[in-house]
Amino acid sequence: MKISHFYPVIIAGGSGTRFWPLSRKAKPKQALALNGKQTMVQQAVSRLEPLASRSKFLIITGEAMAPVIRRQLTSLKSQQILAEPAARNTAPAIGLAAHILFRKDPDAVLGIFPADHTIHDVKKFHSAIQRAVRMAQAGEHVVVFGIPPDRPDTGYGYIEHGKALEPALFGVRRFTEKPDVATAQQFLNAGNYSWNGGMFFWTARTLVKTLYEHLPETSTILAKIAATHGTAKFARAFKSLYPKCQNISIDYAVMEPRSRAGEDASKIFSIHGDFGWNDLGTWDALHQHRTTTGIADSDGNVLEAAGSYTLESRGNFVHAPGKFVAVVGLNDVVVVETKDALLITTRARSQDVGKIVQHLSAAKKNKIV
Repeated sequence: MKISHFYPVIIAGGSGTRFWPLSRKAKPKQALALNGKQTMVQQAVSRLEPLASRSKFLIITGEAMAPVIRRQLTSLKSQQILAEPAARNTAPAIGLAAHILFRKDPDAVLGIFPADHTIHDVKKFHSAIQRAVRMAQAGEHVVVFGIPPDRPDTGYGYIEHGKALEPALFGVRRFTEKPDVATAQQFLNAGNYSWNGGMFFWTARTLVKTLYEHLPETSTILAKIAATHGTAKFARAFKSLYPKCQNISIDYAVMEPRSRAGEDASKIFSIHGDFGWNDLGTWDALHQHRTTTGIADSDGNVLEAAGSYTLESRGNFVHAPGKFVAVVGLNDVVVVETKDALLITTRARSQDVGKIVQHLSAAKKNKIV
């Protein structure tokens, strides 16, 4: 069932460095088929199509990735794929979408969805979106999906819940970006925290107003760019003006300062996201996802290979398509082979894979970045 005035905005930027060497600058994880036959961005669109016509989608990506994204989403018009001329984080990206959609439809409700997520229970996901859109339309509200945490993960932001307002609906006290392990464990023990899944819902009117309050200079620039959208002037305005925007995430620019107004005044609400969410941000996360969806052997090994043998080995992830793989006496190891590179690490250190890309970039080994 289509939702009136609902516009999905899919964030497909970022370089996916923690999925090196499979993810590369010109073809990052959003453009890879990590979870089935469709790529991540294709899955994101397909998952939301029952709720919005394709003409209402906006995809935000980078210039280097835009050609790949366009080839994968051929049913979208070119003006629906916004290729950032410079990386400026999520606040300008989401802000530009808000300004464009406000001009198109003053009653527009934006749903922000990262392209690299997986959802197990799509029916529950759709129900949660319908509820979030209704709440966003009811006032100057911001609605987020709070994901139930099952471990003290330092790779996610956290949402502190306030009062329970309705079943699976809470006021929000504060946002905390990527805490250390000890703090994350405290949050988990407290029981009133959830992971911030990076999915937000608000009317374009509310977001434009909020951006003018917190990022006035950037918002003024975005308004100028949006005024040219759909015309021959857009590409030039986008390229010349967008790099002048502040480089800042929506969490730091809007969500954290707004939450400081207090639980009642901030009008931020969290819906319990019990629809089987996973952020495929690391090789460890992909291993966990493959394990929970049944793509693992009885010892928790995920082996993408042309035949395999394991002996006294548990919890490993090996990507070596076309080759026979044997694993003996190893636990929780990650091995990823591509044509020109080989990664060997542990699942516990998979967050650090991005540092390899930093090293390669500094060493100007651009062919394998």
